[in-house]
Amino acid sequence: MTPYLFLLPALVFLVLTVFLPALQAFYLSFHRIEDVTFTQPPEWIGLENFQYLMNDEVFWKTLVNTLLYLVCVVPILVILPLGLAILVNQKLRGVNWFRTAYYTPVVISTVVAGIAWRWLYAENGLLNQFLKSFHISSEGIPWLTSPNFALYSVMAVTVWKGLGYYMVIYLAGLQSIPNDVYEAAAIDGSDGIRKHWDITVPLMKPYLALVAVISAISATKVFDEVQIMTKGEPLNSSKTIVYYLYEQVFPNLDYGYACTIGLVLFLIILSLSIVRLVVSSGNSSF
Repeated sequence: MTPYLFLLPALVFLVLTVFLPALQAFYLSFHRIEDVTFTQPPEWIGLENFQYLMNDEVFWKTLVNTLLYLVCVVPILVILPLGLAILVNQKLRGVNWFRTAYYTPVVISTVVAGIAWRWLYAENGLLNQFLKSFHISSEGIPWLTSPNFALYSVMAVTVWKGLGYYMVIYLAGLQSIPNDVYEAAAIDGSDGIRKHWDITVPLMKPYLALVAVISAISATKVFDEVQIMTKGEPLNSSKTIVYYLYEQVFPNLDYGYACTIGLVLFLIILSLSIVRLVVSSGNSSF
């Protein structure tokens, strides 16, 4: 019983902070809550929230935005950090400085990063001034005010903040590969960039899969960048599921419908988490 007694405090904490609220949210998704002070019992409405969800155009728009976020952000965060990790894994003078510089965005607060990038994206911001000075665009680009650019502008911030974090994961994997493997490959004619395709990528497959799953979960739950930079506008073009759920809770005080959206989000993240567990177990066996 001793190991279980040591595990018991953590289990109690998880039940109180994770499992119990999750069950309560599942229960509330079948109710209408008219009294936001919760002094009156919620009204049972069955599947009305789910029926409304199926016909909610804004929800489907946010779902498409979230999936687009996954499709665009995850491949970049899987491939680009690997290239950075290979670069900073070289035995060069001052390489530790480069590692620190690439990792700095990770430790910067998302609020600070969002405000800084919002200034860069402004009508008279640095990016538009650059485009105007080189005569690329005479009027600049409406990075955050156009439905065609807003979501992708937010994606750029997510990629910028995530590069250093995933680079460190890849760097740990690269340093576990013996140099003898590369020396043997060089004898067989695999050198330069080709050695990374023949040796690095195959041996890094578990790390590639792990980063893909982690970045997918993070992209699904993106909120801070949207809240600070666009608030889901214009025309809901940059609104994600998490931000739409937030809107239902605080401005609208529609807790029942918010719990319904949260249930859908839970199922999505649960699927990704199961994939992550499978990948992690695969890494252990590897």
